[in-house]
Amino acid sequence: MNIEQAKAIPISEILNRVGLKPTRSYNQESWFLSPLRAEKTASFHVHNEKNLWFDFGEAIGGDTVRLAQAILQSQGHANSVSDALKWLDRLIGSNVVFVKFEKQPEIKKQPVYSLDYVSPITRPQLIHYLHKRGIPLSLGQHYLKQACVLNTNTGRLITALAWDTENGGLELTKPGFKASVGAKTISFIRGRKSKPPGIHIFEGMMDYLSAITQLEGRPFQDDTIILNSVSNMTQILPYLYQYGYSVGYTWMDNDEAGRKAQNALTHIFKQEHSLMVHTPMNEVYRPFKDVNAWHMQKLGL
Repeated sequence: MNIEQAKAIPISEILNRVGLKPTRSYNQESWFLSPLRAEKTASFHVHNEKNLWFDFGEAIGGDTVRLAQAILQSQGHANSVSDALKWLDRLIGSNVVFVKFEKQPEIKKQPVYSLDYVSPITRPQLIHYLHKRGIPLSLGQHYLKQACVLNTNTGRLITALAWDTENGGLELTKPGFKASVGAKTISFIRGRKSKPPGIHIFEGMMDYLSAITQLEGRPFQDDTIILNSVSNMTQILPYLYQYGYSVGYTWMDNDEAGRKAQNALTHIFKQEHSLMVHTPMNEVYRPFKDVNAWHMQKLGL
């Protein structure tokens, strides 16, 4: 098999041969569990028409040959182009799947939180936490609430700051504690302008509130998405699709994970034809790890 023949193989067929089915598909796009590692939420994107893939967890992608190389590398095998072509020849030339994947690791049971009540922020500990992070209480009261939740595994009640997510759940935080009520997902904040040209992407709510505080409490004219976790990155596609954004502003952390997230967002933006410009904002808060750390330093906290 030569390179041209290899690139003509549908990526979905390769994934099918190694035992992976799409978890969801729409238009010319499909999502799979990654063949490069164990995961529970599909983060492996395939553009069927272009026959290209991108793994958002690894921030890498490419054509069929690059996929074969990545799979071989993930399993500790030789992974030159020649090795990849031989592997594809064996895989596609037989109904037998030659690749043996390691057993998925057992997932440790996570605490499940159920909502007891929500109220305005009144707890002194939570007000002090906002102050320590440089967030005015008036701004915190606008975007956040106080939530009491029950850890259903231990029966313990916990009170924390909370904000809404797009599935009707809540994200929770306080010193030394982060959790979710409901499935973990993104939060969307509408901008001041109707049908704005831009969309801002933040990793966390505290980064967003830090940026808003620097703007003297005025929200962006453009819309904003809070990822709440970089693992939620694939969930933003429906919010970008044919909406008409022309610029994507990203506020990822200044570390390796942030770099990978930024690369992944570049790929996501390329899927939306109208979104032509990706503007990383990292230079604003470099050399600090994130927006909140930069904001706290400016306030002398």
